[in-house]
Amino acid sequence: MDQLKRQAAARALEEVQDGMQLGLGTGSTAKHFVELLGERVRAGLKVIGVPTSEVTRADAERCGVPLTTLDEIDRLDLTVDGADEIDPALNLIKGGGGALLREKIVAAASDRMIVIADDTKWVATLGRFPLPVEVIPFGLGATRRAIEKAFASCGVSGQMAVRKAKDGHVFVTDGGHWIVDAQLGRIEDPARLAEALSAIPGVVEHGLFIGLVSSAVLAGGDGIRVVERRKPKGD
Repeated sequence: MDQLKRQAAARALEEVQDGMQLGLGTGSTAKHFVELLGERVRAGLKVIGVPTSEVTRADAERCGVPLTTLDEIDRLDLTVDGADEIDPALNLIKGGGGALLREKIVAAASDRMIVIADDTKWVATLGRFPLPVEVIPFGLGATRRAIEKAFASCGVSGQMAVRKAKDGHVFVTDGGHWIVDAQLGRIEDPARLAEALSAIPGVVEHGLFIGLVSSAVLAGGDGIRVVERRKPKGD
């Protein structure tokens, strides 16, 4: 499985050109991309990156990839990141690693986003992977009730649980927030649910990435498959 992730990362690296400003994703597959990018940088490739988490920042520094921030540059040419689930419209569930807020900020600031994954992440319908919802700890009870209402209005339901870290304490994101994971099973209309969750005051962000991905690079036993997002007519 790790080899498949590295193959997907290597294919995405072919899209990187000299002088690019890159968004650097978070997670096991994105880590392969950062390591391979570091090899290219050491061989003379000139790029600069914006990391989507403190973990990725540390990896990029270790691999010698020069870094910047979105305060210092106004646009990224390309973001490469992993995903927990990918549907045929290239909508995603992300946030299993807890970096969804920074990942979405970086993705939205990019001209293109390539998602890299092994082909087990490709699903007909999003929702089997628990949907992460990043929340403010203050007023969490009220926020959870509002999330339940949003779920009901979109025809989904499921158990919600505050994410715990490995030490048993509440998981805290890089931004100082908590994450509620929702076991929804199937999300028939992810765009509608994304909009409903975004309207809740206590929700900082959610793991539905709608319309942000340009292409997906999927590695499986039969090799690499690249899926391009179909543009709507008139786009």
